[in-house]
Amino acid sequence: MATGRTHRPATRSRGIPEATVARLPLYLRALTALSERSVPTVSSEELAAAAGVNSAKLRKDFSYLGSYGTRGVGYDVEYLVYQISRELGLTQDWPVVIVGIGNLGAALANYGGFASRGFRVAALIDADPAMAGKPVAGIPVQHTDDLEKIIEDNGVSIGVIATPAGAAQQVCDRLVAAGVTSILNFAPTVLSVPDGVDVRKVDLSIELQILAFHEQRKAGEEAEAASPDGSGPVAAARQESAEQGPDGDVPAVMPA
Repeated sequence: MATGRTHRPATRSRGIPEATVARLPLYLRALTALSERSVPTVSSEELAAAAGVNSAKLRKDFSYLGSYGTRGVGYDVEYLVYQISRELGLTQDWPVVIVGIGNLGAALANYGGFASRGFRVAALIDADPAMAGKPVAGIPVQHTDDLEKIIEDNGVSIGVIATPAGAAQQVCDRLVAAGVTSILNFAPTVLSVPDGVDVRKVDLSIELQILAFHEQRKAGEEAEAASPDGSGPVAAARQESAEQGPDGDVPAVMPA
């Protein structure tokens, strides 16, 4: 099996849009579930529903893979699993290092889904000398002083940053200098990287804030519906906005 160093996925060279690339893991997850149930074929409508997209978008996405399915039969599940896995680079071994073995880093190290998807946790790295040598998920933690050597020895091209925000950029710089070209960032900060380095950011607090926005909006709509005269807070805000002009302090339409 090839390693992550010797080959990178041909996704971009094939002209597959980034939005399609972002949906491929959703399709693969749904297809894997079907495969585990020994389902041989699936229609675009069924697979789209399982992946949470519309069927027209799914068919367009699959056209980039050269897969059009068979009318009246659908898509071959096992072949689609292979096709998508190949495009995502999951038919080869990708050694990964996780830097920052606090609660989040340790949880990531213990996640069993990496190996089944082609990602091997090659090393765990932390700046705390007291952590050095301690096993986490069966892997001894190594000190950041050895980061560059660890990257080189393991042929790592993907790094996961789970450090505090203040340390993330320095860790990122060292990873990139050592040859890492893809970074998954869990630190609550924006990283600066040179061209040719891909960064994906995961910020759980931002996702929660977005959910809070939707919850607040739903609460306002419920209050509006419960108001007998339709004069709830949302309606009042709309009325106030309508009465204000472009500067927010005069009526938009003056009386005759």
